[in-house]
Amino acid sequence: MRFGRIATRGGIIDVRDGVDGPVPIEDPWAAFIEGRMPRDLGGPVAGELLAPCQPLVVVGIAQNGPAHPAPVQAWLKSPRTIVASGRPVTLRRDAGTTVAEGEIAVVIGRDTEGLTSSNAHEYVIGVTAVDDLSSPDRGEIDPRNFESKSGDGYTPLGPWIDTDADLDTVSLALRIDGVTAGEGSASTLPVPLRECLAYLAIWTRLGPGDVVMTGAPFTNTPIAPGALVEVHVGDVVLSTPTR
Repeated sequence: MRFGRIATRGGIIDVRDGVDGPVPIEDPWAAFIEGRMPRDLGGPVAGELLAPCQPLVVVGIAQNGPAHPAPVQAWLKSPRTIVASGRPVTLRRDAGTTVAEGEIAVVIGRDTEGLTSSNAHEYVIGVTAVDDLSSPDRGEIDPRNFESKSGDGYTPLGPWIDTDADLDTVSLALRIDGVTAGEGSASTLPVPLRECLAYLAIWTRLGPGDVVMTGAPFTNTPIAPGALVEVHVGDVVLSTPTR
């Protein structure tokens, strides 16, 4: 199932991706905790597609690259930088080069107390696509990633959370103006996603709707204003026009 959120005249509702349009569903997080799929609440509805979740915490995984001498480490990004697929993002002109980083975003389904690398899939409701837009020139004077990652709208996310994607093998691609700029998969990341999650669980507890961006060693490229950025994670396609 692929699910997300839409804004309707009656408010924001959870929906699944139906053949004839978004179908309202009951709370997917409560259903996941109960070990079942959410039930439909009616027929297809119209509305504006939003980012598929509202995380309290967005975690980035750094140093998940093939030649980095240090183990993976985590950093935090403001959830307020999240925007929906299709929303234009204005790139900063005062922070040097902007880089698009296409990543697999793991969406947590329940409290991660007890999560290990072997049972990590039991805590993940699904995966989605994320573009961790960055200004790496700022990293030379700000190693904590605050300035380089904090642009308005610098975390396009979605549009759907795929509950069927394989945490160990889901594919990943970054395309700029229709041209493939990088490809990979969960299986080609130097540190597997479940090991990244187990590392996080040692230090902090995450909860329903929180997002883990798992790194982009093969899917990052500089972009200029006007570029159309697409991140493909399995069957989920995130599209971000820039200006």
